[in-house]
Amino acid sequence: MKSAKIREIVLGKALDPLKSETRHSLALVAFLAWVGLGADGLSSSAYGPEETFRALGEHSHLGLYMAIATAVTVFIIALAYNQVIELFPTGGGGYRVASRLVGPHLGLIAGCALILDYVLTIAISVAAGVEAMFSMLPLGFHPYKLWAEAFFIGLLIILNLRGMKEAIRILLPIFLGFVITHFALIVYGIFAHASYLPDLVPVTLEETRSLAGDIGWISVAGMLLLAYSQGGGTYTGLEAVSNNVNILAEPRVHTGKMTMVYMALSLAFTASGIILLYLLWDAKPVEGQTLNATTFKAIIESFGLSPWTSNVMLIVVLAFEAGLLFVAANTGFLGGPSVLSNMAADSWVPHKFRYLSTRLVTQNGILVMGIAALAILFWTGGKVTVLVVLYSVSVFLTFAISLFGLVVYWLTHKEQKYWLRRLLLSLTGFVICAAILAILIVEKFAQGGWAAALIIGAIAALCLYIRNHYRATKDAIHSVDQVFANQPFGANTQPIDPDPDAQTAVFIVGSSRGGGLHALLWVQRMFPGHFKNFIFVNARTVDSHAYGGEGAMEQMRAEANATLKYFVDFCHSHGMASSAYLGFGTDVVDEVTKLCETISQEYPNAIFFTSKLVFEQDNWFTRLLHNQAALAIQRRLHFESLQMVILPMKV
Repeated sequence: MKSAKIREIVLGKALDPLKSETRHSLALVAFLAWVGLGADGLSSSAYGPEETFRALGEHSHLGLYMAIATAVTVFIIALAYNQVIELFPTGGGGYRVASRLVGPHLGLIAGCALILDYVLTIAISVAAGVEAMFSMLPLGFHPYKLWAEAFFIGLLIILNLRGMKEAIRILLPIFLGFVITHFALIVYGIFAHASYLPDLVPVTLEETRSLAGDIGWISVAGMLLLAYSQGGGTYTGLEAVSNNVNILAEPRVHTGKMTMVYMALSLAFTASGIILLYLLWDAKPVEGQTLNATTFKAIIESFGLSPWTSNVMLIVVLAFEAGLLFVAANTGFLGGPSVLSNMAADSWVPHKFRYLSTRLVTQNGILVMGIAALAILFWTGGKVTVLVVLYSVSVFLTFAISLFGLVVYWLTHKEQKYWLRRLLLSLTGFVICAAILAILIVEKFAQGGWAAALIIGAIAALCLYIRNHYRATKDAIHSVDQVFANQPFGANTQPIDPDPDAQTAVFIVGSSRGGGLHALLWVQRMFPGHFKNFIFVNARTVDSHAYGGEGAMEQMRAEANATLKYFVDFCHSHGMASSAYLGFGTDVVDEVTKLCETISQEYPNAIFFTSKLVFEQDNWFTRLLHNQAALAIQRRLHFESLQMVILPMKV
């Protein structure tokens, strides 16, 4: 009881998934979605433009091209992903696009890349946020950065276990503070040096021609492409909305598109504006400080305020920047579990990643994403330059596969309105993303590109093994169902009500009719004539998919009632008294236990039965892939002095 109370204090009270207003209270409107999902993209302006600018080295005048290319690329990718929102309004993003449009195996690669993407979203956002914070501190504090990063990830795990809206509301003031301070600094910084703007284009063109004369146009183009690809982290987060359409408020497609507009405008302005500030204010790297910190410091000092006031203002700006990066890390806790949930529905990952906690969040996914982010942080030492390479490879692999899927879709759906315009947009986005991905892998293979490829390949191999196991199990269960499918119904047509005082067999059944009939016939064979009542109990898990869309709960209820009716009708047809009980909840063990306790009060002479899959080679991995509900229910019922028998069903 004490541990349950502590859990409630930390995570909050349980929510009822069956109340119609619960889901609507959790769904995000466009503005909150911009905060919760768009922060990932917007926060990349804290490290993406800097990586681009640093890659130019002493040829910083080429930054003008990068500023323009960044803004254009943001809008191309954003508009292309609006098509994903239209075609897949239930969410799934890049994984769903690739799976449906170009095949399950490319979908698997996209899903694995997305998982790594969201793990790195958490890791790089927290690492960059701590970098921004420690830019305000002496170098002596820097050895403690890694432990600070671990602390913030732990804090975000707890916030997200409480529920996404609670996390977003807490982080909302930080997000707004970043937007206001950075918008003001960018606008002021550009206008303060507006006198340099007329000469910026001709000077850039002249210096570019001079550089080309020294090293050749091909080398200049290569330098630009490398710098452009280095800043690939700038475009991260644009796919977050399409991955999480299921958590948006109705009408989802409209809400998703509005969120994407907010994201594209804010990211294009901020990222391009910061690169322009680097150029206009002649930004130079300083040890222990980010390029943003040195540039903003120069801008604030130009206000003519006292040194103390200027320092306070800089601290506020960098604090908001660090804060936004923590908000962005939260996107990984929203998007990552969503991808795992979609992949679990297709049996690529353990089915338990679909399960919701009592707070109606995908708890298993949140914990896995947080632990994986901690592991990558400690492995890389929290170095943003290494994380950016890993991050960019995973992001642009997903982008390229998704946009290729859209290209295939529009080529095969020429009858739809504006298909050619949409095809050209998707094709342009695909070419850009594929080019960036290729350059990153070739140029940065030794600096982390190999690790990204290895991690994605390892996840994919594990997913293939898991799916093969689930497929074999499903085939085995199907064969059992087929054996019992031809069990004849009897001639009796009259329902028979159970006698509360008679001996009662209670069967805890799932969606498999074969499993339920297997248990029923086993009991009749082993205890002939002993039981007079036959009660069927089914508790359905309200998981992320059942809770993800309008009408999904009703469909699940209808399917469960149909299965229970089949068992009851079968018993009635053979002259046996029978009835059924149905429950819904996020924890099947809790729901079944409650139903069994209710039944035992009504039928005091009841014994409970259920079937459990038994594998020839049972190990920790098979136990991970299949929930141990039968054993957990048996322990709970035995503790309540209720008798339960588990019947083995070999597969």
